Amino acid sequence: MPIRREHRFFYPIDWPQLSAVIRFGRARGRCEACGRPHGRFVYHTGDGRWWDDAADVWRAPDGTVTVVDISAGFARVRRTRVVLAAAHRNHDTADNRDANLAAWCQRCHLEHDRPEHRRRRWRTLFQRKAGGDLFQGPYA
Repeated sequence: MPIRREHRFFYPIDWPQLSAVIRFGRARGRCEACGRPHGRFVYHTGDGRWWDDAADVWRAPDGTVTVVDISAGFARVRRTRVVLAAAHRNHDTADNRDANLAAWCQRCHLEHDRPEHRRRRWRTLFQRKAGGDLFQGPYA
């Protein structure tokens, strides 16, 4: 995932090379959580289940083989391009140990970061509200 300009100084100068080693060296171009291949388009049901072309099976969000009832219709099946990203398991961008870095597809990365994103969103809204109370008076 792209790094925001204001967050770039949190990452080491060799982050692109470190990320490539994790994503393509250690993980061999596949998500370490679900097994989706980097750069490929996969069909998925939206709830994490996806079609593995190489094995001709449907896979669950954890990468295990599962069953999908396609009689419900193909309207719910979508096609998405998989992009791998190097992620920090503990959300600390200064901790670049191998054990703390993971190669995850965009879905697994967002699932992992969801609680942190909620926390940051709450903090941002809380700060805005506090600033409004301090400088503009209480909200109606």
